[in-house]
Amino acid sequence: MLQKKLVLLLNTNQQYVRHLQEEDIKKFAPEINRLFESITDTYIPLLWMFEKLEAEGVAYKIQMVLPPVLCTLLEDTVIQAQYVDWLSRAEVLCAKEVKRVSKNKTVQLLAQNRLDVLKKCHSDFTERYGMRLIPQFALHQKAGNLEIMATTGTDIFMPFYKDLKEVLSAQVETGLLAYKTFFGEIPDGFWLPDLGYAEGVESIIRAYGFNYTVLDPRSTLLAKELPKDGIFYPCRFYNSLACFTATKVDGRLLYNEDDGFAENEVYRNENRDIAFELPAKELAPFIENGTARYASGCKYFNKSFDSDLSSVIPEDETELYNPETALEQVQKDAENFISVFNAELNHASELASNTDFVSETVVINLDDMRKNWSEGINWIEALFRNADKADFEYATCNELLENQYSMQKIYPYYASNLGAGYGENLLSNKNCWMMRYVRKASERMVDLAERFPTDTGLKARLLDLAAKELMIAQSSGWAKMLDDDISPEYVKTAFTESINAFTMVFDSLGSNTVSTEWLTNLEAEHPLFPWMNYRIFSKKQ
Repeated sequence: MLQKKLVLLLNTNQQYVRHLQEEDIKKFAPEINRLFESITDTYIPLLWMFEKLEAEGVAYKIQMVLPPVLCTLLEDTVIQAQYVDWLSRAEVLCAKEVKRVSKNKTVQLLAQNRLDVLKKCHSDFTERYGMRLIPQFALHQKAGNLEIMATTGTDIFMPFYKDLKEVLSAQVETGLLAYKTFFGEIPDGFWLPDLGYAEGVESIIRAYGFNYTVLDPRSTLLAKELPKDGIFYPCRFYNSLACFTATKVDGRLLYNEDDGFAENEVYRNENRDIAFELPAKELAPFIENGTARYASGCKYFNKSFDSDLSSVIPEDETELYNPETALEQVQKDAENFISVFNAELNHASELASNTDFVSETVVINLDDMRKNWSEGINWIEALFRNADKADFEYATCNELLENQYSMQKIYPYYASNLGAGYGENLLSNKNCWMMRYVRKASERMVDLAERFPTDTGLKARLLDLAAKELMIAQSSGWAKMLDDDISPEYVKTAFTESINAFTMVFDSLGSNTVSTEWLTNLEAEHPLFPWMNYRIFSKKQ
């Protein structure tokens, strides 16, 4: 019988959210808070999970994407200090909550649990991890349990720039340099942001030495020649870059309104947080009076229907979150997941052609998991603890490439995991105005790299800054946030500032005048990619 393999691929996104001025930190607190929530509820718990499984001798294999912008922020001493301050303020709020809800011992225990998590995060982050999480992920990769994929410098939607190969090359090269800097290794896998593929992208990826990538199912199944084994066996491009096909489980198994795992009513209700429901004066010092509100993590409701939206504490016991009940459900959902993929892979093995294995690459977005399913990390852990119930083995993509050069060659179709499958939501009536600015800036950057090929000193600093600001503006995350009405004012401000900064450089080089004070201040504000060399935008021979 054929071997059956399952690759669990965890990907995440992060916009470049970094502010130095106190007034900006207060003004943009909700956006900064999302990063700190992710550290507290996703990245540190993932490390705890890895450590626990390794200590108990439980085998696990995980594929991950840790994009350069996220790694840069996590390694930034300014962000680290701001996160420690955020933890301290959150602890004060939770300690006040423990006293405020003391009459209800069950709710008090929930508040105390949150306080304990914050204290452990604080202690581990500052003492055990030395405020540096990326080296911890690198250690688990070296141990062979984790495989981290590289990706572009920022989450550019590559199909929109397929005619600007210098732009795509610059993004891929920046991502490769970032990976070497943060993880000290040469990566094999390349993650296409938003699984956005268009013809020609593969040649740029392969040129930088990458061995494989992952495609949206539409790219594979609408290829010019249908793969003999569909999505259950990797294929390769004409240049032998291997390609796996993503199996997306978010709408099918995790967040389906009718029977999605995360929608079970026993799980914690992520939409009920005291930070949005208590009087403002009771939220200090976590949230200052008169500033925008953002989540605290103190949540007491489960996902059953809450009839009284004005109540801060559940009045009906059936609406009260019970962690023990939730963890029991986590075990059931892990077993259900395994059962589903047992059936799929067993059926695929019966229909497979002359292959040595069948596999699926299950892609899970950690940002969506954090927003919708606080028990998601526990569920991932349960998948490995219940491995004895699986007819398949967990693997990483790199382990499945032994016969790479005999895999079927295909010519994939343009597709993405955004919108209806083609990234059309990045050009909606809410965000399409951004494209004309960023495209023009991209064309100008290529031109600047050609016009100033050997410049040094102040001009080189200007050009390096222009390259970094352009990459920030090229991030598709801004367009997604606008389309979803997430912090639209912040998005417009951040995008406009980056485009204006690029334009300032362009005009300064044209007039041969520049404000060194402006340049120095912006370099300090955005120390992204310190190794940046604007010549990566030069035309390739």
